[in-house]
Amino acid sequence: MALATLYSRAQLGIEAPRVRVEVHLSGGLPSFAIVGMAETAVRESRERVRSALLNAGFEYPQRRITVNLSPADLPKEGGRYDLAIALGILLASNQLKTTHLQQAELYSELGLDGKLHPIRGLFPAAYACAEADSLIVIAPDNSQEASLAGAKQQLSAKTLYDLCQALSAEKLAEIDPQPPVHYPPSYPVDLSEVRGQPMARRALEVAASGMHNLLLSGPPGSGKSMLAQALPSILPPLSQSSCIETASIYSVSGLPVERLFRGERPYRAPHHSASSRAMVGGGSSPRPGEISLAHQGVLFLDELPEFPRSVLEVLREPLETGEVSISRVAGTLTYPARFSLMAAMNPCPCGYYADGTERCQCSQALIDRYQGRVSGPLLDRFDMRLALSAVPTEELLLGESHEECSDAVRKRVSQCQQRQYDRQGKLNSELTGSEVQKELNASESLSKEFMVIATRLQLSARACHRALRVARTLADMNADQAIENSHIMEALSYRQL
Repeated sequence: MALATLYSRAQLGIEAPRVRVEVHLSGGLPSFAIVGMAETAVRESRERVRSALLNAGFEYPQRRITVNLSPADLPKEGGRYDLAIALGILLASNQLKTTHLQQAELYSELGLDGKLHPIRGLFPAAYACAEADSLIVIAPDNSQEASLAGAKQQLSAKTLYDLCQALSAEKLAEIDPQPPVHYPPSYPVDLSEVRGQPMARRALEVAASGMHNLLLSGPPGSGKSMLAQALPSILPPLSQSSCIETASIYSVSGLPVERLFRGERPYRAPHHSASSRAMVGGGSSPRPGEISLAHQGVLFLDELPEFPRSVLEVLREPLETGEVSISRVAGTLTYPARFSLMAAMNPCPCGYYADGTERCQCSQALIDRYQGRVSGPLLDRFDMRLALSAVPTEELLLGESHEECSDAVRKRVSQCQQRQYDRQGKLNSELTGSEVQKELNASESLSKEFMVIATRLQLSARACHRALRVARTLADMNADQAIENSHIMEALSYRQL
């Protein structure tokens, strides 16, 4: 045959649209052309494929070679098409005869020596391949990622020659991919290591139970960063659908996905020197940013006022919508970004304002200017805002810790979240304004009392709804069917710095 057709998949955000790789050999002066909106790395596959074929002991056809990547209007990037192009040339030139590739999908970059190398962003393609129940042909180093994606039919080989030998057999060898090894989850900080701060520990459990946003303010050494690092340890493991979505984000970013499948939630803590593009994602071929890498997990911003205001303001829309759209001339990509935002800040530049001592020498104007670096609209998007005081030295350094460990708290958090899913199919932080308003209006006396308090505290409409979401979570933690006055009072107590 002079024409061969194989299949692969492109990478479009966290989606993996199917790509048809057509290789045609014809008469004329020897040449090699790739068409179908291929970027530089794809066009450079000409040299990789040529050297790989020769070093694997095959003949490189001295003919006019045309490779079409269809659909033509879909951007293609990376070296993932190398293997499909090489096997297409072998099939078209009758150097390889096999029927095993009719519906198979191929993903691998080729080395000049003919070895198969792993590609970045395999997980979405492997998951789509598993859904279609197709054979996936990959490099050995991608095998574990494909197994995590659910791909049962796998074929891999170290070199192009070995792969062709396997494909030339009348029947493929029994494919039995090794199941991935799941190690127990590990966390940097266990909640039992946090001494004192009973109100902060309670607020942390509330934030985890409803995936609410939490802002902690206090002097240096009061435990703000430690509490943030302990938050992932009390979150329940991801559901199967959430794990697949989050793993797709990590895969296209070139990050390992194994820890997501062993129960660890994402935890991202970018430095305050991070740019807006690093936070939301971007580039000529847009990649996920920190807020997408924190999807279904925790985004921790330490020293909140030290972040540039332009960086903080880009968080406002994703906090409301749960996704971020990155627009470029070639199109718009949307990445999920539903996370629990946790932030920490000092009350003033020196950090000791109103700590009960006279260490703070900051002027009121300097304090106001420092706190004003965080805009009101962003502060309004924190469901809970809590002021911490320093832990006494005797409590911190003397005696043994008898605080509750993360495992015990995680069990309660899991039960609370399950109540939310059973009732409404989502967490309380995802409730719309009308949904929480409906719960409040169920009790006329409660509605009137909340109205009086909200007016006295001058709460915005968004702040009212966020307080009601926290109150709903507090009711779920107590297994109460309806919001009560005590839940609202505690929820409002978390909005005072």
